[in-house]
Formats: sequence, C-alpha cells, structure tokens
Amino acid sequence: MNQNDMYNLCCSYQGKRVRIVDNQGRVHRGEVTRVNRNMVWLRPDENLGGYGLGFFGFGGYGSDFGYGIALGAITGIVLATAFFW
Repeated sequence: MNQNDMYNLCCSYQGKRVRIVDNQGRVHRGEVTRVNRNMVWLRPDENLGGYGLGFFGFGGYGSDFGYGIALGAITGIVLATAFFW
C-alpha cells in the first residue's frame, strides 16, 4: 500500500479506534484524532500498554492530538471493531 492509499485509509478512520502496526513491529492502539499527508495522530487508550517509544513524541502525554506516527512507517492499520480489543 502506498503512502497516498494509507493517507486515504487513515482519513476514513478519523475519530475511530484503530490498531496500527509500524515497520518496527510495535503495536499502537487508540483513536485517530488527526491526519495529514505525512502523519496520523493517535489518542491512546487509558491503559497505555503496547506503545513503543514514540508515545512521548509529538505533543507529549496529554496532548489533544495524542502522538504522531509517520504514514511511511505504518505497515498495517485495522479498525478496533475488526478484532477483540
């Protein structure tokens, strides 16, 4: 999936809970709060388990947007309703 396809997919998931796997194998779970052509921002669920070092990235903990993940680093994204949380 190219970056433009990933951008469109992330836009369609804005405001929804998702599970994202990055190219380092880290799993990120939360609500998509913002998307631009380079990044998708997640507001993590209350239990912060399973987050990689990127959690303290853009905006830091408590930011309205959550934290950012580069679209080019995403290898998979799925809606939270598609699996057992």
